[in-house]
Amino acid sequence: MKSFRADVEAMRDNLIHWRRDFHRHPELGFEEFRTAGIVADHLRHLGLEVQSGVGKTGVVGILEGETDGPTVMIRADMDALPINEANDVPYVSATPNKMHACGHDGHTAIAMTVASILSQQRDQLKGRVKFVFQPAEEIGVGAQAMLGDGVLTGPRPDVVLGLHLWNDLPVGDVAITPGPFMASAADFVLTVIGSGGHGAAPHQTHDPIVAASQIVNAAQTVVSRNVGPLEAGVLSFTTIHGGDAFNIIPSEVTLTGTIRTFEEHIYEKMVHRFDEIAQSVATAMACTIKLDIRPLTPAVVNDVQVSQRLRSGFAALDANLTILDNVRTMGAEDVGFFLHEVPGVYFFVGSAQRDGAFPHHHPNFDIDEEALIVGASLLTSAVGDYVF
Repeated sequence: MKSFRADVEAMRDNLIHWRRDFHRHPELGFEEFRTAGIVADHLRHLGLEVQSGVGKTGVVGILEGETDGPTVMIRADMDALPINEANDVPYVSATPNKMHACGHDGHTAIAMTVASILSQQRDQLKGRVKFVFQPAEEIGVGAQAMLGDGVLTGPRPDVVLGLHLWNDLPVGDVAITPGPFMASAADFVLTVIGSGGHGAAPHQTHDPIVAASQIVNAAQTVVSRNVGPLEAGVLSFTTIHGGDAFNIIPSEVTLTGTIRTFEEHIYEKMVHRFDEIAQSVATAMACTIKLDIRPLTPAVVNDVQVSQRLRSGFAALDANLTILDNVRTMGAEDVGFFLHEVPGVYFFVGSAQRDGAFPHHHPNFDIDEEALIVGASLLTSAVGDYVF
């Protein structure tokens, strides 16, 4: 595997500038018009074949080599989150209640850097590189939108590569886990229906608040008693809404939440038991339920052979890297849709700041920008291993 560290170092100022510019001007899912415009203009300037408006606001750029070879797809997400940033930095978000609190600004800047470096060596490239800048990852629908617009055709990639800056790891740590890496995600809306009345006369009601409370408690056994101790699953309630006054028992309570698993059969078991428990508890409390479960994203499953290829190559590139192969998270990522169709790897690049890192989706989230250099170097080398 060839090292591109010197090439990335030569672009350090541009890489950091791009990341900070995107950070200062965050855009939510399917609103990434400014970001997409900058990306498309950059790719065109490099001489790539560019298509905009893929999946509403996505951008695809194709770098053709001089001779035939594999097609390698790089995927980077562009969208921000509806968070009001609390950082005190020169590049703080200029838009209230919009913030790059997950590192997508860095992902976009890294992919632009990879495109710059590889385009300069086009005459040595065998095959092609397909750069996919995806919208709306944070709401879990951007990958599907791009798939609907045929992003995996013309040409179809042979391998998909991508990275995520990861504040749970320090700079210098890289996580490449074969097999299930990030969880699938589904959300649910559970409506508990009873019969309301006066708060002073609960005996005249069928109280959905009490029933909902019992359901929340009983549902904790879905994981603890139905998912094997060596398996993994999460069922979390995240909102409860019901009632409008202190002296009125409402007729309905609505609960929402999320279900996360790595494997489909675990998901099916959890959904089945959740429905059974909710129905049974509601019946015991003289209430009924309506349960709507909506699958969002599949699990991110890394190809075993591609994982081994990258781990071996990265280890040979830099002896100072700590390469981990057992990191998994219940966080979800819609890159799983691409990896479900095409073999590939999604890996984490440690980005925690040395003086203390805030977690992803936090108002004080930020990265150690040295992670940009590490990420761009590794991603360029990974692509180069296929096309040089």
